[in-house]
Amino acid sequence: MTHNDNNLVRGNNDSEQIDLIDIFMQLWRGKWVIAVFVVLAVIIAGLYVTFAKEKWTSTAVITMPDAGQIAGYTNAMTLIYGDSKVDNLEIQQRVITRFSGAFSALAETLKNQAEPENLTIDTAVKGQPLPLKVTYQGDSAKNAQQVLAKYIQQVDEEIADELDLDLATNIKSRLTELQDSLATQEKVAQEQKDLRIQQITQALTFAKDSGVKQPQVQQTQDVTQDTLFLLGSDALESMIKNEASRPLVFSADYYRTRQSLFDMQRIKPDPANMHAYRYVMKPTEPLYRDSPKRSLALVLAAILGAIAGAGVVLTRNAIRNYQPKY
Repeated sequence: MTHNDNNLVRGNNDSEQIDLIDIFMQLWRGKWVIAVFVVLAVIIAGLYVTFAKEKWTSTAVITMPDAGQIAGYTNAMTLIYGDSKVDNLEIQQRVITRFSGAFSALAETLKNQAEPENLTIDTAVKGQPLPLKVTYQGDSAKNAQQVLAKYIQQVDEEIADELDLDLATNIKSRLTELQDSLATQEKVAQEQKDLRIQQITQALTFAKDSGVKQPQVQQTQDVTQDTLFLLGSDALESMIKNEASRPLVFSADYYRTRQSLFDMQRIKPDPANMHAYRYVMKPTEPLYRDSPKRSLALVLAAILGAIAGAGVVLTRNAIRNYQPKY
């Protein structure tokens, strides 16, 4: 590099240094203007912080209900379908899934109303379906806590009513099934009785035609349908009277069905004793508000005020020192 080039670079550096010093001096001379902008910005931020709507977020963590919280439902389902067809864990998971779906629907409804409310539900642990974290943003710490608890209870009662309706539907269906089964078994038993009377009546007719009045066999167990007339007309007439007055004969399955029917009729679940969730953490009363952040707002306002004031000072000086080139 030549001697002249070195002088040129040195001159450029001196020019830049002089420009920075000049800018600093301009800002220093305009410090009162900058201070005014800072004060104005801080005052505006203070007014905003004072009158802006506060936002506080309450959080709760829930998981699937304990077995005891839906005992009425599971016991009823066990009576309806039997122990082998009822999985308590599956019912608990199905219930919390219902709760999550209903809560999400409520959150969407609140979001789309005229004055939106911020209600959310999400997994508390990434990658795991349970537990669930629910939040609500209110205008005060206490309000956020109370409203979140209210919405959780509201959805819980809604699910309890759904479970009660579900039980009523299942009970009605099972009652119909049991009543139909009993009616079928009673009809079969009646047909068997009628058939038996018809068989004895036919044997009586044959015995009279054959002139058999007294029993012709010693052991009744040796008598078949074809040889029933050998019991004699007197015995057969007595058998017809007894068969006509004798109650229907049912199998053990018939009485088990009647027992199930009685059990179904006694089921009266109470929705107030059914719950679709269990608290891991109850709704909190937040200690710190989400917004506005007083200290952050004032600091940002001071910085923005200083930048605006500096811009005004430099622009004003640039206009004053501007010399048009002709």
